[in-house]
Amino acid sequence: MDISRRQFLQKASGSLAIGLGVTQRIIRPISAAAQAATESSSKIRQSETREGDMVYRRLGRTAEKVSLIGLGGYHIGKSSLSDQDSLKIIRTAIDRGITYLDNCWDYNGGNSEIRMGKALRDGYRAKVFLMTKIDGRTKREAERQIDESLKRLQTDHVDLMQHHEVIRMDDPDRIFAESGSQEAMLEARKAGKIRYIGFTGHKDPSIHLRMLELAAQHGFHFDAVQMPINVMDAHFRSFEAQVLPVLVQNEIGVEAMKTFGDHFILQSGTVQPIECLHYSMSLPTSVVITGIDSIQVLDQAIEAARTYKPLTKSEISALLARTREAALGGKFELYKISSHFDGTAHNPQWLG
Repeated sequence: MDISRRQFLQKASGSLAIGLGVTQRIIRPISAAAQAATESSSKIRQSETREGDMVYRRLGRTAEKVSLIGLGGYHIGKSSLSDQDSLKIIRTAIDRGITYLDNCWDYNGGNSEIRMGKALRDGYRAKVFLMTKIDGRTKREAERQIDESLKRLQTDHVDLMQHHEVIRMDDPDRIFAESGSQEAMLEARKAGKIRYIGFTGHKDPSIHLRMLELAAQHGFHFDAVQMPINVMDAHFRSFEAQVLPVLVQNEIGVEAMKTFGDHFILQSGTVQPIECLHYSMSLPTSVVITGIDSIQVLDQAIEAARTYKPLTKSEISALLARTREAALGGKFELYKISSHFDGTAHNPQWLG
């Protein structure tokens, strides 16, 4: 399938203004982005259900329903937590309705996957939608990481496997190259090791658009995409304004991350944790992944789901107005403007 960048983005984004160059942006006023997101959210919510304190949404065009709150995999592998503490957090989260579990081959040297694998014994694996990620860009390295992740997680398959840290403009080309990691993904899916395929990234919307463009050229449709969605992203190199409409139009599951920008957005003093979660939940997201390293933080996430109701257009506008000045320049979104969060930049050997 051969499709130009213009054709792909025009098909995906409808009447949005599209630049022809790879580095050009979709230019949209914040108010227009908020309005479009609100309209798209209403469509997403048509398939939304609530059970107890938890809300569930469909993952893109798949038949999967996942919890609106996702348990982040990095935090449960931190050395400040014991194995038992981690197991308690994971199982308590599942018992309270969280079904979407995030992880990655490189998190905490593999400890995050190892701990999650232990927690998913005794019947818990069957209760969750399990996602993990790999860094390998070559077929050989990707195959090795896929098999190692499955071993650590103590399962014969994961529900969603994602290309991790697509943060360089050449990452999509390496992934889709001959003997690239996409070949390993497709073979793993055929072998039953993975059910769905996605990708993640936190650096720049143009890289996500390039990844989607290249996938279209190869006749491939991603099932899910993970990216920063938060109250400050809307103002600076915005995934919400530039990538989210493309995902919604193509029925690709939207996995929101960096809801708090790690902890930096909260340090700005402009917004409270529940507001951050409710903002991301009010957009056309399938799941909002958040780091949870204590029962208290888990309680906060569950409370956000229990009290969730879609923010109105005026409430969204007020939040964006409140965070605008702090957000300009990206100083509270360090993952966009520094290598602070770039694991593969610090460990290029992971790419293969």
